[in-house]
Amino acid sequence: MIGRVGFRTVVLVLLLAVQASGCGYALAGRGNALPATIRVIGVPDFQNLSPYPDIDRYMTESVREEFQARGRYRILAQADGVDGRFVGTLVSVEFRPATFTADNQVARNTMVVTAAVEFREVATDKVIWSNPHYQLREDYQLQGVAGDPAANLLRDRDAQLRIARAFARSVVTSVFEAF
Repeated sequence: MIGRVGFRTVVLVLLLAVQASGCGYALAGRGNALPATIRVIGVPDFQNLSPYPDIDRYMTESVREEFQARGRYRILAQADGVDGRFVGTLVSVEFRPATFTADNQVARNTMVVTAAVEFREVATDKVIWSNPHYQLREDYQLQGVAGDPAANLLRDRDAQLRIARAFARSVVTSVFEAF
């Protein structure tokens, strides 16, 4: 038989367990901090300030697809007639050596993509989430012309798509979780 002190301890532990189960934590990538009034999201074409002519198109399309994958939103390629608007500007794409071969040649680069991004609720003109210096770092295996990652990236559509998808997953998760 549980004594009076033991009974109180058991009750306290159970109350704490019940309270903790409703603490609001969720698995990363599964949260949603967007207002319920947002049902239609506009993702106009990204502005491109980088020297890479197609990567902005891949990034824009990947962000649209990532929002669409979240399920309950209609995604449009325009800025008007929407409840929420995601605007992006590709600021720069840089390459930094990551690994070297035995003879001191660059074998892999880390590509650093920097973008200015913002998600705004249109009706209230309220910024839900923004980051003027959003960065994604992605390793990039050199192929083709050794030592010239920029030339290789321009020819490597798959690498551009892979980077765009990684960027989209990262930035859309940030928007939904309001990081």
